[in-house]
Amino acid sequence: MRIVVKVGSAVLTQDGSIALKRMQSLVDFLAQLQQKNEVILVSSGAVAGGYTKLKLDRSIIANKQALAAIGQPVLMSKYAKKFAQYDILTAQVLVTAVNLGRTDDKERIRNTVEILLENRVIPIVNENDATSTEELEVGDNDQLSAYIAKNTDADMLIILSDIDAYYDDDPRVNPEAKVLKVLHSISEEELNKDVTPNNIFATGGIVTKLKAAAYLLENNIDMFLASGFDLSDVKSFTLKGEHKGGTLFTKGK
Repeated sequence: MRIVVKVGSAVLTQDGSIALKRMQSLVDFLAQLQQKNEVILVSSGAVAGGYTKLKLDRSIIANKQALAAIGQPVLMSKYAKKFAQYDILTAQVLVTAVNLGRTDDKERIRNTVEILLENRVIPIVNENDATSTEELEVGDNDQLSAYIAKNTDADMLIILSDIDAYYDDDPRVNPEAKVLKVLHSISEEELNKDVTPNNIFATGGIVTKLKAAAYLLENNIDMFLASGFDLSDVKSFTLKGEHKGGTLFTKGK
């Protein structure tokens, strides 16, 4: 299988710094996943990585772009060192929404990723926040990971988040809320709710994940949403074939 894994800023950062233990756990999991699958990583965290080096006001777009420019090589260096423990090479693939809207650009991205995967390299994809403007909007990496999954003919997108599943109600408000383990469709009402990010560096919430899932369902690609803090659910699902926790969005039965 070809699997895209997206990890959000809420998982990768803590108290204004990159959460190195969680990053290590992620790398450990991806190294296992790659043994039997082709793996593409879509990683947030560039802005947070930059903020560890230079404390700028992130509410100003120019500052956010500068932080992304500082943080992207910081993030990639940390990934490279951790994957090197498994003799796995990584490659940086920076894209913008403009790239994904142009046929020629999409073809070049696809061809690059194909060559990397053929050589057992893990592409690490991020939006080119240092040069984008409108791309620095709510939910960009959730949407980006869905576009990447479609554009690279992936079989599944896995989103690892501070949101561990999709519930029938808000679990922060209703302790009786239940996990919806499998969904075949998403209502327009759910897709049009207000975005509610939980983390200062995050740009989305459950709504952006649902929009990503809806886009993939239209294109017959599965999506699995699970916790990025505790990887036991995603490990059970992908490595053991056991669906214990998390939500699977699928057109299948």
